[in-house]
Amino acid sequence: MPHLTCTMPRVPRGRVALALGLAGAMGLSVVSGVNASSHREAPLIAEDPVADNTDVYAFVSPDDPTSVTLIANWIPAEDPAAGPNFYHFGEDVLYNIHIDNDGDAVEDVTYEWRFRNEIVNPNTYLYATGSINSVRDNAYNYRQRYDLFEVRDGVRAPLVQNQIMVPDNVGPATVPNYPALVNETIYPIQTPAGPGQTFAGQRDDAFYADIGSIFDLGQLRPFLPAYKPAPRAAQAGVDFFAGYNVHTTSVKVPKAALTAGGDPVIGVWSTAERPKVRVFSKNSGANPVNRGRFVQVSRLGSPLVNEVVIPLSTKDTFNTLAPAGDAAALSQPADADGVTIPLVQRPELAGLFKQLYDINTPPAPRNDLVSIFLTGIEGANQPAAFGRNKSASKPFGEGQPAELLRLNTSVAPSTNNPNTVNRLGFLAGQNDGYPNGRRLADDVIDIALRAVSGGTPFNPSFNDPNGQDQPNNDLSDGVPAAGQTTHANDQQFLATFPYQATPWQGYSENNQLRGRSTSGNTTVTSPGVR
Repeated sequence: MPHLTCTMPRVPRGRVALALGLAGAMGLSVVSGVNASSHREAPLIAEDPVADNTDVYAFVSPDDPTSVTLIANWIPAEDPAAGPNFYHFGEDVLYNIHIDNDGDAVEDVTYEWRFRNEIVNPNTYLYATGSINSVRDNAYNYRQRYDLFEVRDGVRAPLVQNQIMVPDNVGPATVPNYPALVNETIYPIQTPAGPGQTFAGQRDDAFYADIGSIFDLGQLRPFLPAYKPAPRAAQAGVDFFAGYNVHTTSVKVPKAALTAGGDPVIGVWSTAERPKVRVFSKNSGANPVNRGRFVQVSRLGSPLVNEVVIPLSTKDTFNTLAPAGDAAALSQPADADGVTIPLVQRPELAGLFKQLYDINTPPAPRNDLVSIFLTGIEGANQPAAFGRNKSASKPFGEGQPAELLRLNTSVAPSTNNPNTVNRLGFLAGQNDGYPNGRRLADDVIDIALRAVSGGTPFNPSFNDPNGQDQPNNDLSDGVPAAGQTTHANDQQFLATFPYQATPWQGYSENNQLRGRSTSGNTTVTSPGVR
């Protein structure tokens, strides 16, 4: 493990100070336990997949270190073959990526996408009436156009207007050359700091995790011999997301378009918003009409906040909060140990490690998790505002702890190949990796498991003390297998924007990835494997 050149901020016992970023710390403290994304994280959003943000990524572009790439993925677990009505963005959803560049947890720059359907021939059920060789072919029958706006300090400016989105990767007859269509739909944009690019459409889901085992009472297949409820032989991890796609909204822009005041650190999160009222005109379900101002229905910054941290009674409410409102909504009085955010400073997951695997973890209050997941790590990705005007009454200075994905844009990429980065990111000495932003290849599950268990340099006595091989910094869901330093995604990432891998094709059905074998007209599913 590398030595982190950072100091731990003193965390007060006051009620407000520690509660400000409850969601972020808790989310990552328990991120270890599931799919580090908002895949079906709350009851209401689980019923609204087109507005469900699955993952957020923020990283310095590997092939262009003068720029930053921001990605928000939507619509969980898209089956590539799910036609004839293939996946689309919602016409009535406002999709956003927000950037805070002064440490106050309020957006300073926002990128907004709006989509609308366009049907060339309404008298057919076909998604495409022939091969699509260009997105402007009339054969591309059921397509979407979109507008992209940049909102800077409240002023909205158009970046893209009425452009056509790439189709879904239906199959070789419908889309003979999918990469060519992607290149056709990477549109140039102009920011105040210079030119950039944007892409929206279907991509392979970059997230990899064994959520089938994790959600079955916390089983980690590689650690099954120590699993107290039912010890048995270790097993290899199973990537639930292999073979599935998502829809993405993404931009690549100059660093100067996002940073301010000489501080290279930004905080990133995404939201989805819907109109306040929906009615059915003429009492017909075929005629929905949306009215009123937009209301936030989904929120995501750091991986895995809502799924496994926020209780069921509060999940839907959390999706409506702005980061600056975390404190008022989620704080509580300090207990005898000075813990004001129990799920951060006394994370439930750490207790489960002891119950399920007899693994000891650092005692509460876990101020290391506050630093890692709420304020940013001092000297690494903490905004400068946290160091200004500190006092007893303002322990975080002018900063606002919050659930944000924080990125230090001055840290250069470890490599120009997204496929060769070390999946353990910051823990492996690659300071451009998670939790400093999030690269596509970062294994946020394993990183967070080890952070919550104390397997980081913040806790030397739990981080392989005396050269002993401790389980704390070996914890893993088994995806990828032990010893693999690179990512376990089911597709190779691209070397250039939009970086995310080509989406899986509907025609191929991904039988091998999902554990299925096909013989003639019979499909057999292997037991225990998707």
